[in-house]
Amino acid sequence: MRLSYRLIVWLIVGVTAISFLFARRQVKAEKLGLRNDLARRAEVLAEGLEEIVEPVLEKQPTETLQRLVEQFGNRERLYGVAIYSDRGKPLSVTARLAAQLSHDVPAVAQQAIAQNKSCQAYLKLGDKTLYVYALPLHRETEVVGALAVFHDTGYIEAQSSKIWRETFLRALAQVVFIVLLTLLIVRWTISRPIARTAEWMRKMRTGRESHREPPPDFPQGALFQPLTHEVTHLARSLHAARAAAEEEARLRADAESFWTAERLRIYVESKLRDTSLFVVSNREPYMHVRQGRSIEAVVPASGLVTAIEPILRACHGTWVAHGGGDADRETVDERDHLRVPPEDPQYTLRRVWLTKEEEEGYYFGFANEGLWPLCHIAHTRPIFRVSDWEQYQGAN
Repeated sequence: MRLSYRLIVWLIVGVTAISFLFARRQVKAEKLGLRNDLARRAEVLAEGLEEIVEPVLEKQPTETLQRLVEQFGNRERLYGVAIYSDRGKPLSVTARLAAQLSHDVPAVAQQAIAQNKSCQAYLKLGDKTLYVYALPLHRETEVVGALAVFHDTGYIEAQSSKIWRETFLRALAQVVFIVLLTLLIVRWTISRPIARTAEWMRKMRTGRESHREPPPDFPQGALFQPLTHEVTHLARSLHAARAAAEEEARLRADAESFWTAERLRIYVESKLRDTSLFVVSNREPYMHVRQGRSIEAVVPASGLVTAIEPILRACHGTWVAHGGGDADRETVDERDHLRVPPEDPQYTLRRVWLTKEEEEGYYFGFANEGLWPLCHIAHTRPIFRVSDWEQYQGAN
C-alpha cells in the first residue's frame, strides 16, 4: 500500500506541475494575443476618429467635440475618449472618464504631442487597468492637440482567470481519473499477483503445497519474470531439502547408512572446518562454446567431472581449471570467476588461461606421457622431457 500511496502522490504532483506549466504558457499566449488584438482595434478606432475630429477641431466648436466623444465612447470595451489641446488642456472628455480622470493630461498624450507620433501605454485608474492609445491631431502640418482612446482591459484578466479555472478543473479530473486507473492497474497487475505468490510460498513453507513448480495462475510477464525465476528455484531447493531430510530420517529409523548431498556437505564441512574445498584439474566441468551467434554451456565427457562435481556442489567449493572453450573468456567476471552450474549456481569455477605451447608441454607432454604411465599399470614407458617439465612448472 505504501508503494501505491507514493505512486499516487508522485502522479498528482506530476500532473499538477505539467498542468500548471501548460496553463501558464497558455495564459501568457492568450494575454499576448488579446493585447495585440486590443492594440489593433484601438489604432483603427483612433485613426477613424482622427479623420472626424481634425476638421471639427479647426472650427473649435466644443459642443460638437463633446457630442462626438460621447457618441464613440459608448462602444463595447471602450472606456472613454479624450481630446487635448497642444498645451495638454482637456477639450472634450467622455463623462464616465472625466469623473475619474484628473485634469492632468496623461503622459502618453503628452508624449504623442511632443514626438508627433502615436503612442500607447497602460494606465491604472482606480481598480481598473486601461489601455491608452494616443495620436497627435494636426492642422495641416502643425500639431494642435492629441486624441486618446481608453480601453478597459478587465476582459483580458477575466479570460486569464477563466483559463486558470478551467485548467484547475481539468487537472482535477485528470488526477482523479489517473489515480483510479493507477489503483486498478496496481491492484490487478502487482498487488494480486504478489499476494498469490505469498500465499503459494506460505503453503510451501507449511507443507500444504507439494508441487515444486508454481501454479498456472502464477504471475507472468516480463515484470515478474525475475521474481518467478527465483521463487521457482527457491521452491525446488526447499522441496529437495525437505525430501533429503525425510530420506535421512527414514534411513536413520532403519539404521541404514546412505550418503545424500546434505549428509556429504555436513561431513565435508566437519572435516574442513573453516577452510574451503578446492579442486585443481586440467579439464573444466563446464565449457562455453559458440553455436552460431549464441554461446552454450557444454559439460565435457570426463570421469573426474562425474565423480568430483557432486561433492563440490554439496560443499560450494572452487574448481580451478584451464579454460579451453572458445567462448570461455566472454563468460567470466573481471577475476576470471564464474558461478556454475548455469541453471542453478552452487560453486565457483576459476579459469586459468594457458597458451597452446603451455598446454602441449605440461598436459599432453609431461602429464599424459610422463606422469600417467608412471602412476598406472601400462605397457608404455614414461617419457620425460626437460621442456615439458618447465612448462609443467610454469602452468602450476
